[in-house]
Amino acid sequence: MFDTNIKSMLDLMKTFPTEQSCIDYLENIIWAGTPVSPFDPESKVYKCKDNKYKCKNSGKYFNIKTSTFLGGTKVGLQKWMLAIWLVTSHKKGISSLQLGRDIDVSQKTAWFMLMRIRKCFGIENANTLEGTVECDESFYGGRNINRHKDKKVERCQGRSFKDKTPILGMLQRGGKLNCFVVPDTKRKSIQPLVRKYVTEGTRLISDEWHGYTGLSNKYNHEIVNHAKKEYVNLDDPTRHSNTIESSWKIMKNSLRDMYNSVSKKHLQDYVDEHVYRYNMRLHPDSDKFNWMIVNGGVRTRYMKLIA
Repeated sequence: MFDTNIKSMLDLMKTFPTEQSCIDYLENIIWAGTPVSPFDPESKVYKCKDNKYKCKNSGKYFNIKTSTFLGGTKVGLQKWMLAIWLVTSHKKGISSLQLGRDIDVSQKTAWFMLMRIRKCFGIENANTLEGTVECDESFYGGRNINRHKDKKVERCQGRSFKDKTPILGMLQRGGKLNCFVVPDTKRKSIQPLVRKYVTEGTRLISDEWHGYTGLSNKYNHEIVNHAKKEYVNLDDPTRHSNTIESSWKIMKNSLRDMYNSVSKKHLQDYVDEHVYRYNMRLHPDSDKFNWMIVNGGVRTRYMKLIA
């Protein structure tokens, strides 16, 4: 039996003293000890040498890393386990420079490892929401007031986001968060996502933005009029969007404090990281670590990331 309740870095070091111990751990939590072919889950599997297996039906060989985000990696699994632990347990994430120093790899390798891990965080960003759901948009990009005079952008306040990227968020009170990078804040961009993830009949709270107009035909849509400086409805104190706005602050603080810059191309990956961290915030670090490994997804290739 494996102890999957890792509580600290010291526990992590004791759990993964060798490369083989990492392989045994992965086989235990992913396969529950019984090898499963990634090419045909119903096929009989033969054990071969060097931790390899053969799928009878397809005739192909595989190991525990095949068809996972660890597939094809040349970095040792001990370093991968440490990297996953650091990323999932840190409150604001970790930079590639810091990770490179911590696990003794180059910054380029650390960045690639981080992006592979971030591609897995989307497992927590497709939740069905119900009850009371707060909906809001945020914008990622530097504040115009903080820019040098030569780099200021005219008429870009509020929802005029010429130099920023909009993000739509939906948060179930007492539940989970979904966030998505969108091309704009028009109805055609906002409402399909709301209708996809929020259950019909739900109490939906948003501000007065016209992008939400028309949702009342499927939802109990309530509005907080921010244009009139209304942030909590005096007649009904539960009518507000303060919870999701607090989550935006956490995300922006993390992006600002940890990373020099985030490109629009990869922004959704960083948003997924924030969502994973937010949704798993009440779980112990061992759950965050194991949940990511078990549901990690497929391999991300370097050339696709930099294309």
